[in-house]
Amino acid sequence: DVQLVESGGGSVQPGGSLRLSCAASGFPYFSHCMGWFRQAPGKEREAVATIDTDGSTSYADSVKGRFTISKDNAKNTLSLQMNSLESEDSAMYYCAAGIVFCVVTASQESFTYWGQGTQVTVS
Repeated sequence: DVQLVESGGGSVQPGGSLRLSCAASGFPYFSHCMGWFRQAPGKEREAVATIDTDGSTSYADSVKGRFTISKDNAKNTLSLQMNSLESEDSAMYYCAAGIVFCVVTASQESFTYWGQGTQVTVS
């Protein structure tokens, strides 16, 4: 079975940091674009960052310079280091995988696999 399991969410004060992780299994991880998405209450889900099979990355303007996406192919793990967190970053964060043009503007419907999410609260 395909599984994407996020962890690392929590509560943090503005200016703080968190590191999210996503453990992937059940599909050819190395051949998929991986991404982090978030959804705040009352808002649409938005792409935060993506990382392609060759390691190239793409970020939403709102997180550039503060967030870093990375992956460990040996461990099938995706990470998101979040620094200088702001209250606007509060949301449920999801990891996803798909065979897509791997940029944050890609259609979310093209991401085949999704995790259940981990909550990030900045206050």
